[in-house]
Amino acid sequence: MNKLLRNLFGRKRNLVILAVMIALPLTVPLVSAQDNNVTPAQATTDKGLQFIGAALAIGLSGIGAGIAIYGATSAGAAAIVEKPELTTWILIFAALGEGLAIYGLVISILILGA
Repeated sequence: MNKLLRNLFGRKRNLVILAVMIALPLTVPLVSAQDNNVTPAQATTDKGLQFIGAALAIGLSGIGAGIAIYGATSAGAAAIVEKPELTTWILIFAALGEGLAIYGLVISILILGA
């Protein structure tokens, strides 16, 4: 875990990407706090922010699910070598990690449906 955090925060490029990912959702209240007189330019901005929000929901949940599955299956492979009866538990842990990606998909569908 320490190595993962060091690789994530160790490079300047990664810090810039993280800063953009954190700052972008903070701009949504600024755009949504507008009056009811919507021009076509504002409508496309709102639609574009919906697409960005849906993409962030899918992308970040996919990354989180990948990290969870990587941890569960790599440790599970070592555990299965020692105790083969743990195979079912390892599959359950991997499925729990995959649930994160499914939740991200559901959230993105809700965002695009709004």
